[in-house]
Amino acid sequence: MKEEQISVFDIFKIGIGPSSSHTLGPWRAAQQFLKSLQSRIGLEEVISVKAHLYGSLAKTGKGHGTDIAVILGLSGYDPVTIETTDIDRILSEISSSETILLHGEMKITFSPKKDVFFHFTESLPFHPNGLTFIADCGPSGTIEETYYSIGGGFVVQEDSKGESLTNPIALPFPIDRAGDLLKWHKASGLSIWEMVLENEKSWKEEKWIRHDLMNIWHIMQQSIFHGCQTKGILPGGLNVQRRAASLNEKLLKSKICTGCDEWIDAIRKGGAGFNYTLDWVSCFALAVNEENASYSRVVTAPTNGAAGVIPAVLQFHITFCGGTEEDIFRFMLTAGEIGSIFKKGATISAAMGGCQAEIGVSSAMAAAGLTQVSGGTVEQCLMAAEIAMEHHLGLTCDPVGGLVQIPCIERNTMGAIKAITASQLALQSNPENAKVSLDNVVKTMWETALDMNNRYKETSEGGLAINIPISLSEC
Repeated sequence: MKEEQISVFDIFKIGIGPSSSHTLGPWRAAQQFLKSLQSRIGLEEVISVKAHLYGSLAKTGKGHGTDIAVILGLSGYDPVTIETTDIDRILSEISSSETILLHGEMKITFSPKKDVFFHFTESLPFHPNGLTFIADCGPSGTIEETYYSIGGGFVVQEDSKGESLTNPIALPFPIDRAGDLLKWHKASGLSIWEMVLENEKSWKEEKWIRHDLMNIWHIMQQSIFHGCQTKGILPGGLNVQRRAASLNEKLLKSKICTGCDEWIDAIRKGGAGFNYTLDWVSCFALAVNEENASYSRVVTAPTNGAAGVIPAVLQFHITFCGGTEEDIFRFMLTAGEIGSIFKKGATISAAMGGCQAEIGVSSAMAAAGLTQVSGGTVEQCLMAAEIAMEHHLGLTCDPVGGLVQIPCIERNTMGAIKAITASQLALQSNPENAKVSLDNVVKTMWETALDMNNRYKETSEGGLAINIPISLSEC
């Protein structure tokens, strides 16, 4: 197995909701398949394409929009740039015409109902999120490729599974475990964000690292703001009422804000009491994940299902603690490295590890980031991450109706609050007295994931998913 090198920009990816593993990953897989066809034979040779979804991608694929993602990917659209308001029109045109423009170039016959197959009782061996593309290329034969969406929008092809997606380079601070961070800190005296920055500079210049991270934060903040202004019912059939906008209206006493800066000023003028602050943290998280459930643009952090935790905690810091642009930069570098450690040592895929792998990891990431910008030491940052994850161990993934709504949206509020609490505990503690290390909890999380029944791993076959009627009129 090649050494896995993960950039902060691999952890934080801009995409479309509702799921990084079930939407963004399959979308990227479709794009990779198109590139493979182009390089191997050329799109002009393709007569038809079929997509086969297996395991968790089949069982909760409809609720997560996996078929939609595959179709849009094959059509040449990109999740970072597509106008989300165009998605329904694009899908309608493909469905009615029963044709698709591969990569926006070659028209072939394609029926969403007949050419996307859901294999509910079959799973591929490497990972629960497997999908296979089969292209009929006429006289040139058939091209078949299998991909695995392994969580957080990461995709590997069958013949390279388990290997890094990037070419290994000599990083100044190779980091696989939390222990490595401590080792390099003692040798260099650098904080986590400084070590991560030096590694990131192996791939791009610092000015672009700063620019791109601020762009990612801008998308996060826009998802908070837009979610706080948008009322209605979430798509999917559960009739879940969006709550962030109503809570926002109540907290601001119906004050209307035309822009994000004006909105933040209005929030600050409301005070800084405990209940008031707590309500806003919940509101921020709800807003992002309601946007995610609505097929809007969000950022994996480290996944779509957990996309609200880090924005909520960072917005809390900016709004109530005087956080600066430099704080955003340092927070995200620190949080990104913690996410990377969990991906390398365990998983960030709910289909592999349950919700502990998504909300748990995002809470640990946010706890470390908040501790960093609150003046914590390296040891305290790692302690905060450990505390946050320790109290998510065993958390199941049991989405009602296969939708990223119940209990997923509320779980982001819980993850955000736990992150803040974990950070406060770590800042008031001496890490030398800690009995559990971050590496201990990463190992434990992975062992828990392996032991967890598959019914609780994003299959909608256990837990709330089978005990809550899907004909709910409200939530």
